[in-house]
Formats: sequence, C-alpha cells, structure tokens
Amino acid sequence: MDPEAFLDVANQVVKLKMFPYFDIAHCVLCALHVREDLGAGAQQFSRKHPMACWLSYMLVVFAGGMVANGLLAEPILAPLKNTPQLIVATLVWYVIFYTPLDIGYKIGKFLPVKVVCSAMKEIYRCKKVYDGVTHAAKLYPNAYLIMIIIGTLKGNGAGFTRLIERLIRGVWTPTAMEFMQPSFYTKSCLVASIIFILDKKTELISAPHALVYFGIVIFFVYFKLSSILLGIHDPFVPFENLLCALFFGGIWDSMAKIFGRGQIKEGESKDAKKTN
Repeated sequence: MDPEAFLDVANQVVKLKMFPYFDIAHCVLCALHVREDLGAGAQQFSRKHPMACWLSYMLVVFAGGMVANGLLAEPILAPLKNTPQLIVATLVWYVIFYTPLDIGYKIGKFLPVKVVCSAMKEIYRCKKVYDGVTHAAKLYPNAYLIMIIIGTLKGNGAGFTRLIERLIRGVWTPTAMEFMQPSFYTKSCLVASIIFILDKKTELISAPHALVYFGIVIFFVYFKLSSILLGIHDPFVPFENLLCALFFGGIWDSMAKIFGRGQIKEGESKDAKKTN
C-alpha cells in the first residue's frame, strides 16, 4: 500500500466514532462473556434473577470507566450518565438473554458475527486505552505509572472486577484475581499504554501518532482473531518465562535443585558403601 494511503487509513481509524456500532459489538461480547461464565444454568439464572444478571453485565460493560474513575477520585457512576449508551447496552443484554428460541445468543455465537464483533471491540479497546492514558496525563502530567495503570484499566477493566461481578450473581471466587493471573488483554493494554506514553511524552517514537495508534489496533485485532481462529491465546508467555528465569529467581531455583539432587545422590552412595 502507498505510504500516503496507509497514513490516510490510519487517520480514518483514529477518527472513528465508537457509538453506536462499536459500543454494540462491545456489549454483545460482554453479554456473551456473562452468559458463558454462568455456564449451563445461564438461562435459568437469567429468568430467576434478572436484576443480578443485568447488574453483573453492566459492571462488565462499564468496568473500565468505573474502576479508573474510582482511582482518580472521580464519580464512579459517571460512565452511566450516557443514557443512549445505557439503553443500547440494556437492549443488547435483553437480546442475548431473552429472545425467543434463544436466537439472540445463537446469532452472537455464530462465528462470522463473533469475529466481526471481536475485531470491532479491539478497535474499541484501543480507543479506551488511549483515552485513559490521555485523561491521566492531563491530571498527572509526569506520573507515568498512573498513566499506565489507568490506560490498562480502561482497556480491560472487566478483568479486574470479575470478583465483584461474580459476587453480584452469588458466586464467591477469591482466586479470580487479575493480579494473580493477568490475562493477555491486561498485558496487551499495559504494553499499549506504555507505547502511547512514549509517543505522547518522549521523542523515542518519531512516527506520526495516527500510525502508532493504527499499529496498536492491528496488534489487538490480529491476536484477538488469532485466539478465535487459531487458538493462540497468549503470545507473551515465552517472554514471561524467560524473564522469570533470568530476573525472578527461576534459574537460581533450578540450579539449587540440580545441586541439591547431586548432594542427595552423594549422600546415598556414601551410605551404601558403609552398609557394604
């Protein structure tokens, strides 16, 4: 592709309006997430506890904004002030859970529909990460850690509210902590936040902002579709294993085990000679 044409495409992606189509895609995947997390009893639960089902779903949809606002000492419920967005989210929830013959859920699970919604949600995610970094930079111009935290939470807030979301539905899973087992989405949002900060605050990235933004969109979309179509879930794992081995005691633990086994074998051989 011609560089100027590629830059034009990048500029168009940056200017995309998220409402209503990208919001709908985001809401569809959030509803599917809640329904799949409920498991086989999802229909029964949604009919017996519609309020709990709706509240947990809304928490997933608006988790990023709520958590980020709470940390920035802003109104936690501010993301709910957008009435059209709230109505769209509620309509999507109703279609996924309550349409006759479960046709809404079946359409949402249909692979081509899911692929399109997933690609749109990753564009939506990139926008959220960028907005989070930008907002934090206005409040704390030199606090890079805060920018990274807010950008990451904006991009994958639902991962950090999973414990509360399930608790609303009457399920207590204290081990479901994103800090203990970060998902690929949390890691990718963290990396994207760092790149946006480098682009915004330093001269290390000389490319136009639109190309940086578009590159992150491509990264998000590519790996999301790879996870759906090819089963590639976390490309960061090999790098994490290497990092842990080199800097977080992995290699020393392995060496201690090797030398420890050697000492045990020497002790066993000495004992065998004495008995003989």
